[in-house]
Amino acid sequence: MIRLLLAEDQAMVREALAALLGLEPDFEVVAQVARGDEVLAAARAHAVDVALLDIEMPGMTGIEAAAQLHRELPALKVVVLTTFGRPGYLRRAMESGAHAFLVKDAPAAQLATAVRKVFDGERVIDPTLAAAALSDGANPLTDREREVLRAAADGSTNAELAAALHLSQGTVRNYLSTAIQKLTARNRAEAVRIAREKGWL
Repeated sequence: MIRLLLAEDQAMVREALAALLGLEPDFEVVAQVARGDEVLAAARAHAVDVALLDIEMPGMTGIEAAAQLHRELPALKVVVLTTFGRPGYLRRAMESGAHAFLVKDAPAAQLATAVRKVFDGERVIDPTLAAAALSDGANPLTDREREVLRAAADGSTNAELAAALHLSQGTVRNYLSTAIQKLTARNRAEAVRIAREKGWL
C-alpha cells in the first residue's frame, strides 16, 4: 500500500480528493491537514510515502512545506497540486524538492498514475505547465527583491517596508526600483501583479 498525506486548506476539496484516491486499491489516505505548517508533523506521525500538497495554504505554502519535507524526510515523495498553472510555481516547486507538479483539475486517473510514478522514483510534470515555464524563462528577481516586492503588495510606504524588513529606506527603494526595471513594469503595483501572475512571488 502507498500511504498518502493530503494537505489542502479547503475541506471540500480535501475530502473529495481523499474519497477519490481512497478508491484506488493500492492507496491508503493516512493523514489529512489543512495547514502547511502541519505537514511535517503529520508525515512523521503517519509514516507517509507520498504527500500531496496544495500551494496556497495558511501557515506555510505547499512549496515551503515541500522544501521542509525534502530536508527532514528526504525519502518521502512530494506531489504539488495547484489551481493556478503559473510557470514560476512549477520552477520553485521543483527547486524545493517536489517530485511532481499537477493542476488540481487533472482527471483522477491521471493523478493516481502520477502518484504511482512518483512512488517508483519518477518525476511527473504537467506538460502544458512545463512548456510555459520554459518559454517564460527563469525568475529574474533575487530573493531580497522578491521579499521586498511581496511586502510592498499591501501598499506599505518605503518607510513602513524599511521598518518591517530591517532595511534602510534607500535600500528598499533600490530593491523596488530594480524589481520594477527587471519586470518592465511602470510602478510597484504593476511589478507585484506581473510577478504574481508568473508565480515568482
